[in-house]
Amino acid sequence: MSVLFCDTDCELWYTTAKELGVKVIGMPYTVDGEEKMYDLGENTDFKDFYARMRAGSSVSTAGLNKEIYLDIFRPYFEAGEDILYVAFSSKMSGTFEPLAAAIEELSKQFPDARYRKFDTLNICLGAGILVYLAAKFFNAHGGDIDATYDYLAKIVHRVKVHFVVGDLRYLARGGRLSPAKARMGNVLQAKPVLHVDKEGEISVLTKVIGAKKAMSYVVDEFAANYRNIDDAPVFVVGADCDGLVEELKERVAAVAPEADIRTQPVGPVIGAHCGPGTYGIIYMSDEK
Repeated sequence: MSVLFCDTDCELWYTTAKELGVKVIGMPYTVDGEEKMYDLGENTDFKDFYARMRAGSSVSTAGLNKEIYLDIFRPYFEAGEDILYVAFSSKMSGTFEPLAAAIEELSKQFPDARYRKFDTLNICLGAGILVYLAAKFFNAHGGDIDATYDYLAKIVHRVKVHFVVGDLRYLARGGRLSPAKARMGNVLQAKPVLHVDKEGEISVLTKVIGAKKAMSYVVDEFAANYRNIDDAPVFVVGADCDGLVEELKERVAAVAPEADIRTQPVGPVIGAHCGPGTYGIIYMSDEK
């Protein structure tokens, strides 16, 4: 027997994760001192979360500790099941150090159990699209974790993630931009288009002035780079900006009417860093 794991930082919608039989590790976020675990949208009040962000609530994220990982994985090690964990980028969190410590301890107790972790080098649905494809492959190949790992290794650098933030102050809060530059950028209506690079880190792809130019750049990039790889969906996501999401979806559909385009909200763990008004697109391409 074998199982496929992901975490909620991959943002795959909860119904999809259930349909594919993926085991899900909840990742925490805190609003005004109250810690919650993201549930892939099953019971999440997205409107409330982003309204509180806009009102100035204190939001933050954190990793999981070793004991939580021990509790999650121990039953599967005890049962001798093979485990493949398709995880979000290790460059974006320190949570994988306690995970490694937990796996090392469990491996000593259960030496015959097999565990592998695949680093998607991505976040949000950049990781989620790989979880989706991994689960389809895993289910079609008898739960073979090695074959699934090798499949992911062939496509990991074919995921494109482009996103535009609504307000630069949220990047400043997270330390990704100085407060002075955030204020100046907002005044000038600067719209950096960001992406996840091959090393699994967020970086600026280009800078444009004005919201219309930013969306046009994203659409043009999609038109030039989109490829249908194993019928992977195209994901259009937004952090409480339904109008922008719908506009982007329509423009993308005009470029690729045959594509399976799915829309969904950005979850609170990711949203805590990018802020309300952020929108983006995730799709498969020839290269990252």
